[in-house]
Amino acid sequence: MQQIMSQIRAAVDSYQLIESGDRIAVGISGGKDSLVLLCALANMRRFLPMKYDLVAVTVDPCFDNVQTDFSQVEELCRRLQIKYEIRRSQLGNIIFEERKESNPCSLCARMRRGILHDMSKKHNCNKLALGHHFDDAVQTFFMNLFYGGKIGCFSPMSYLSRKDLYLIRPMVFCEESKIKSAAQRYRLPVVKSECPVDGHTCRQSTQELIKNLEKQFPDLRRKVMGALQRAEIDGWGKQITIE
Repeated sequence: MQQIMSQIRAAVDSYQLIESGDRIAVGISGGKDSLVLLCALANMRRFLPMKYDLVAVTVDPCFDNVQTDFSQVEELCRRLQIKYEIRRSQLGNIIFEERKESNPCSLCARMRRGILHDMSKKHNCNKLALGHHFDDAVQTFFMNLFYGGKIGCFSPMSYLSRKDLYLIRPMVFCEESKIKSAAQRYRLPVVKSECPVDGHTCRQSTQELIKNLEKQFPDLRRKVMGALQRAEIDGWGKQITIE
């Protein structure tokens, strides 16, 4: 966890992700990424010069109309002394039953994000922290290129003007393998996703492609990350505003 926190600190300093007085909602899916982010930000309150508050928020898609058991995550939040809210939704039913989406991930992410935005504002938060990491950024770059025909990626920090809310991604310098190791080492209560397409997505295919490409082009992921930063692609070097 020490290395994770060091890399988060580097991102915070590089992109001014956290300032004193911030009230930050942490989006918790139940996966390893968001849980490691929550624990890291909670621990970092002890030594970061910026003083900030945390709230944890979860959107349960209720796949197959079944509520997900987040009781162990609730217990973790109690130990960390962080307020936690779960909002049950009909996302699973809307996406897979009513609309029968052929590309469900994109719509699900947008709808879930919209609910998280509303939950953040409900708790008087000015920022929403998401668990996207180093590998997510590289994969998103390739997905935008291969599937969308554009050069782009998400930003370490962006501003939603309609919600007056900042989105921050403090783990953009953290590799997934290190996050996975931290989650296992600290026995974090990872909640298995019940999504019908989990493990069979475009992102999963892109991850496998990058893994194969790195056999021929060593350090490909780091080179992509360096290119994003040097070219300031989609705000990698400054804050962007989303209308």
